[in-house]
Amino acid sequence: MATRPDLDPELAALLADMPLRTTLDNETLRQMRPYSAGPIDVILDGRKIDRQDRPDIPLSIFTPAEKAAKAPCVYWLHGGGMVMGDRFSQIDIPLDWLDEFGAVVVTVDYRLAPEATGTTPVEDCYRGLVWTAEHADELGIDPDRIIVAGTSAGGGLAAGVTLMARDRQGPAIAAQVLICPMLDHRNDTASSRQYSGDPGVWTREMNAFGWNAVTDGADPVPAYVSPARADDLSGLPTTYIDVGTAEVFRDEDVDYATRIWAAGGQAELHVWAGGFHGFDALYPKAQLSREARETRTRWLARTLTPASW
Repeated sequence: MATRPDLDPELAALLADMPLRTTLDNETLRQMRPYSAGPIDVILDGRKIDRQDRPDIPLSIFTPAEKAAKAPCVYWLHGGGMVMGDRFSQIDIPLDWLDEFGAVVVTVDYRLAPEATGTTPVEDCYRGLVWTAEHADELGIDPDRIIVAGTSAGGGLAAGVTLMARDRQGPAIAAQVLICPMLDHRNDTASSRQYSGDPGVWTREMNAFGWNAVTDGADPVPAYVSPARADDLSGLPTTYIDVGTAEVFRDEDVDYATRIWAAGGQAELHVWAGGFHGFDALYPKAQLSREARETRTRWLARTLTPASW
């Protein structure tokens, strides 16, 4: 076993009861997909939220039952390694911001690999963002306060969508929130190699499967698909990135923040000691998870201050 940062003790105890894998293949993916969907009815139970579904995009809009005329918007992109999950996966994270800021949450289904490859998933996400901005008045959204956010694969797609919006002079994005984002198809950092060869929540081998599924042998891989490949990270909105020390994506995420700073941009980076991949999504009540979530929320409160609204 490679030398690795220790897991947070509370998270390690919780993870001990979880069945873990080292690899992922097509048959296992077929079995896992039905269990990767978000339990939306359970999450919404008891919350005063209006829900609208649009099958044509497809996306869902969650609106506080009582909201301001021009509310901020969180445009949410789910995780799942590019190969599983749906628009309700990890939805409790942005719904916390609906509660805190009265934000409208828009979450989109993008087509998954390996059925959809190349830029198809990120183009799906961009299409949903454009639709959201174009319908801001109808949805009661302030078009100057659209936040693009996602976790894991969704974090990578959020980064790709933000690059795409910059390059296409598309919708204005007030901030991007990248939670343990999947940014680099090369899968060859020190942290990637550390989390190889043993079961885990998301290993180097599983990461290779996800990337191979979406890139389908393409060379070169577009930067919108693998944002770490982008030559230019200037002109991006203020960015929040967080990641655990004990996971595959640690080093590529730190590097992405570093390159934003080098390009003159603003990014806030948090590397949570002992956090494994997706720790706060899997175990939101753990102490480290609560701190990670509260820190993101405080950053958004500073970024979208009442004076700027």
